[in-house]
Amino acid sequence: MGTEEEYWYNTETGEVEEGRRSSWTHLMGPYGTRAEAQQALESARSRSESWDQDDEEWRNK
Repeated sequence: MGTEEEYWYNTETGEVEEGRRSSWTHLMGPYGTRAEAQQALESARSRSESWDQDDEEWRNK
């Protein structure tokens, strides 16, 4: 692994962690910046909505 910092979003605490300190079962990431980690849930929600829409369009063909 490089010397670059990684950030993780902890779904249990709602906090961003610098480096992986908590159990992987509560972490989303890694992210390259603190800001990206802070938006983890919104990013995941947006991707899921997009995939759901793609699935719906595929089913209706």
